[in-house]
Amino acid sequence: MNPIVKVKKLAHFNGELPKYQTKHAAGCDICAALSEPLVLKPGQRALVPSGLIFEIPEGYEIQVRPRSGLAFKNGISLVNTPGTIDSDYRGELKVLLINHGQEDFIINNKDRIAQLIISPVVQASFELSSELSETTRGIGGFGSTGVSV
Repeated sequence: MNPIVKVKKLAHFNGELPKYQTKHAAGCDICAALSEPLVLKPGQRALVPSGLIFEIPEGYEIQVRPRSGLAFKNGISLVNTPGTIDSDYRGELKVLLINHGQEDFIINNKDRIAQLIISPVVQASFELSSELSETTRGIGGFGSTGVSV
């Protein structure tokens, strides 16, 4: 059964609710709720309002991810990708965009700026231990598994 996410519109919202663009899409698009266009200069970041508040069911989160077309064509991404919206957060969803491109990028009201993924959450218990199991990889970190051919 699919979770139901309640959505509250704020006064400055005048667009569409998030929606899936295709039948099998994993992410639904979220739009900007702006009173005037926002210019994002190269290297600049901005917190872009959505005009929406979400009531996410307990045991779920919303992951906010970049839109691949904006990333490829314009270098627009999220600073903290993926961003996490916890089920107990009741503030406005705002998207932290960054312009990695070479030119100014204009964000208009109702522009699709990111995608949302609804995902189950598992909380772990942490237990202090003086010994951990051995693995083949061991302490190998960044780049330790080699380069693809």
